[in-house]
Amino acid sequence: MNRIAVVPGSFDPVTLGHLDVIERAAGLWDEVHVVVVHNPDKSALLPIAQRVSLLERSIEEAGIVGTIVVASWSMGLLVDYCTDVGAHVLVKGIRSQVDVAYETPMAIVNRHLADVETVFLLPNPANAHVSSSLVRQVSALGGDVSPYVPPAVFELLSSR
Repeated sequence: MNRIAVVPGSFDPVTLGHLDVIERAAGLWDEVHVVVVHNPDKSALLPIAQRVSLLERSIEEAGIVGTIVVASWSMGLLVDYCTDVGAHVLVKGIRSQVDVAYETPMAIVNRHLADVETVFLLPNPANAHVSSSLVRQVSALGGDVSPYVPPAVFELLSSR
């Protein structure tokens, strides 16, 4: 039986924290789908196609091994994607109690709607403070984001 997990996120942009979660998920499940989802509550910096491309490049450059599929999803509930690919697990990185409070109701609803469990992974302490929104803000104000993002993202943000 092929055990499939989905790691969803806006990945706007992908950070080293995201790559840490993806790498650990790849070691726990046979197949990992990294899914760029549209978050209507956020104003996106990068178009979805570019986020998918940056994820693919960053995963490859980081040397993350395993069966990893990078995709996007905007056609309904995330659990619909899970059902389509046969995944029964969502993997979410949790940095703080704020993340737990935000993610818990969604995890309960996802279990109820489609029998999809949510697994929370704690961050590597080196990345516990990093978020895409922090990276966007620091970059927009001319700060150095190289400690927080993969080289492909740093290259893109530096050229803006």
